Amino acid sequence: MTTLHWQKSSYCAQGEACIHIAADQQSVALTESSDPSGAILRTSPDAWAALIRTVKETRTRG
Repeated sequence: MTTLHWQKSSYCAQGEACIHIAADQQSVALTESSDPSGAILRTSPDAWAALIRTVKETRTRG
């Protein structure tokens, strides 16, 4: 099994309300900083890119 190398969100303030992300060629993994050994959400790089693109587009409209 591959070891995940987690990165903290650059939009994270101090505290425990952050997400951590780890990625490789096959998947993107997300977890909460308050419980990093808890649930891990996994998705494909394409789905992650689509989510980020949609969030950015929505942000510029509002």
